[in-house]
Amino acid sequence: MAKSAASPMRSIVSAFTMPDPVEIDSTDYRILRELGIDGRATDVALSDRVNLSSTAVARRRKILEERGAIRGYYADLDLSRLGFGITVIVMIELSSQAERALVEFEQAVIECPSMSYCSFVSGNMDFLMIVHVRSFDDYDRVYRSELSTLPHVARIRSSFVMREVGQRTIPPAALTANPGS
Repeated sequence: MAKSAASPMRSIVSAFTMPDPVEIDSTDYRILRELGIDGRATDVALSDRVNLSSTAVARRRKILEERGAIRGYYADLDLSRLGFGITVIVMIELSSQAERALVEFEQAVIECPSMSYCSFVSGNMDFLMIVHVRSFDDYDRVYRSELSTLPHVARIRSSFVMREVGQRTIPPAALTANPGS
């Protein structure tokens, strides 16, 4: 028997509900901080940095992975060096905010090959998307063949990033032993 798909409303509702936080201590925060700096760090290297045995670090890392505090390990690609030197912030307003329209848009945007990031947001737009392109002509192609063909789109507003001032994969405040203080 096939697994039943999650309710389409679940993805929309999840935007307003937060998962239960994983309980971690100050040592776990130190491990996460070090992995945020160097996701390829070995357990031996981490053990030196956080003053634990490599066995204890490996056990804690495994628990953090199993509980979902660590979702994965990624390479930080320099998209400019790969020819995608233009970053575009795209704000999309839908013609309807009915569940069906939201679900259909979300399913279609996931298939959009130029989309790097997309979120359902509050405010006067419905979705915020980030697209990386090679040139203005390339964005024109993406706009015409991908963005304008998405279902239920009423308005698309694009802003081109002029200069990146800073970027963090993890804000330092998120990895303190006392979050929020």
